Amino acid sequence: MDTRTLYNQWSATYDKVENKTRDLEGEAGQKILSSISFENVLELGCGTGKNTEWLSQKAKHLLAVDLSEEMMAKAKEKVSTPNVRFQQADITQPWSFTKEKFDLVTCSLILEHIEDLNFIFEQASSVLQSGGHFYICELHPYKQYSGSKARFETNEGLQVLECFMHHASDYFNAAMKNVLTCECLDEWFDKNDRSKPPRLISFLFRKK
Repeated sequence: MDTRTLYNQWSATYDKVENKTRDLEGEAGQKILSSISFENVLELGCGTGKNTEWLSQKAKHLLAVDLSEEMMAKAKEKVSTPNVRFQQADITQPWSFTKEKFDLVTCSLILEHIEDLNFIFEQASSVLQSGGHFYICELHPYKQYSGSKARFETNEGLQVLECFMHHASDYFNAAMKNVLTCECLDEWFDKNDRSKPPRLISFLFRKK
């Protein structure tokens, strides 16, 4: 099944089961984004609203986008403030869903499902204001090397989503091609145990 169909299925249990990757990313995002100011935000892959709630409290305007209408329906149940607008969209296609300019674009745990990183960076750069930030947090390449992928259990068994390998250099190369410079690179460990491979990698890029 395709990614959209699988995330629609996953929406029923996504918030209910233990998910260390989801929870650690939530912590990472709040820690990093608390250090910058922003007003107009584009959230890519809002899912069930894990980060939408927090972002909506800091932003004047927030456009939350997701491929899965069922995941987004869960987010709408949590967030109904007038400064938030939801939009279903496939970000692997030209971003015709907005003509706005943003001072922050966020991207959380979705790029492993997207083969062409450069396209995403190109589109993100095109909607960012000069000086705006592009926050990314994804499964660490080390985890990918070990075979870790987004997956969930159903009554029919384990469902594994299609994933693509992205190395740290792939993010940097895509950023350089699209006038983005890295202000912050972090690795995130379970229980901050640095004796084991990190679970997540995050970047904070800034548009020149």
